[in-house]
Amino acid sequence: MALEVSPLAPARFPTLPAIAGVQFATAACGVKYKGRPDVCLMVLDPGSTVAGVLTRSKTASAPVEWCRAQLPHGRARAVIVNSGNANAFTGKTGETSVKRVVQAVAESLGCRPQDVLAASTGVIGEPLPTERIVKTVKGLPKKLKPGGWKAAAKAIMTTDTYPKGALRKAEIGGKPVMLAGIAKGSGMIAPDMGTMLSFAFTDARLPAPVLQALLRQAADKTFNCITVDGDTSTSDTLLMGATGKATHPRISDPRDPRLADFRRALEELLRDLAQQVVRDGEGARKFITIRVLGAASQGAARRIGLAIGNSPLVKTAIAGEDANWGRIVMAVGKSGERADRDRLAIAIGGVQVAEAGEVVPGYDEAPVARHMKGSSIDIEVDIGIGRGRATVWTCDLTHGYISINADYRS
Repeated sequence: MALEVSPLAPARFPTLPAIAGVQFATAACGVKYKGRPDVCLMVLDPGSTVAGVLTRSKTASAPVEWCRAQLPHGRARAVIVNSGNANAFTGKTGETSVKRVVQAVAESLGCRPQDVLAASTGVIGEPLPTERIVKTVKGLPKKLKPGGWKAAAKAIMTTDTYPKGALRKAEIGGKPVMLAGIAKGSGMIAPDMGTMLSFAFTDARLPAPVLQALLRQAADKTFNCITVDGDTSTSDTLLMGATGKATHPRISDPRDPRLADFRRALEELLRDLAQQVVRDGEGARKFITIRVLGAASQGAARRIGLAIGNSPLVKTAIAGEDANWGRIVMAVGKSGERADRDRLAIAIGGVQVAEAGEVVPGYDEAPVARHMKGSSIDIEVDIGIGRGRATVWTCDLTHGYISINADYRS
């Protein structure tokens, strides 16, 4: 299914330099589409640490459950990914498929199966073409090369219309470190952990517990603040490897003040990738930023923001460029969080629309209507009862979303 590139897509894939200790290889083995790269092997040098956050879906895929079992070890030599088939809701067959694929990778690299992590994305409920993937995997180590970011990003795509990548630089103890990553995602986007599939790497030298704490915190402020359609995937996986090739001072505590710049860079990296996922939302034509302040807590602010961002009525009004702010009021009310009508205030595109529980006196809809015609929509909601605040990113809901998902399995 050929899809038109999203009008919200970046102008180009970023230039991502090689990160010492990371190599990539891709291949096409016909998981779903013929002649399209759909398998990606990412290999880390020995001694690399790894962290990850995984979907909380109660129907998680077999690769997610494999990663859940292996991540506590904190070490990894490889990540094997396929697109076109999620290997989710495939029972014991799916578990066997994961084990066979990671075993093939381990044998080809000379490492243990538990040092190989796996991820799959695509159709749910169909058996993985294990034999084809295993056969393909055995030849991938010969194709490994550093800096193959774009090819890797393309190989993990499903209904994505463009590959997604990002780069950030930071310092730890005055020494430079690099962070880069890729992501895929377009539909079934309402992460409850990290994202659909995303893989980030750094040359920093960080123990697995430190990396895990930093990744969890950053994911919570980025990937867990996006939504396209309110549906949490069975396959959501965010993994991060640290190769330890940088020469900064040793770090043993995630609260170490020398990690401040790394923490900043990691959050920026994941936010960039998360927002690219939203910009590629199926059928999306508008990128929406929802800022909520004055809520009872930070968690309450995010839940209110997601209630607005997940509302089909809000999203279709924005798609139709209708400044129907009453739908925002509705979404705040249905969120289940504390709110007071007479303290609520709403602004759209920087224009105050409502305050003190009613429309502002002399409200002129014209500037708001002009803002709604743009491709970037800004909504701010002040709940007025506390100090909690959060930002959520979403997109509009168009006929394109229906068309893409109605034809997804064809």
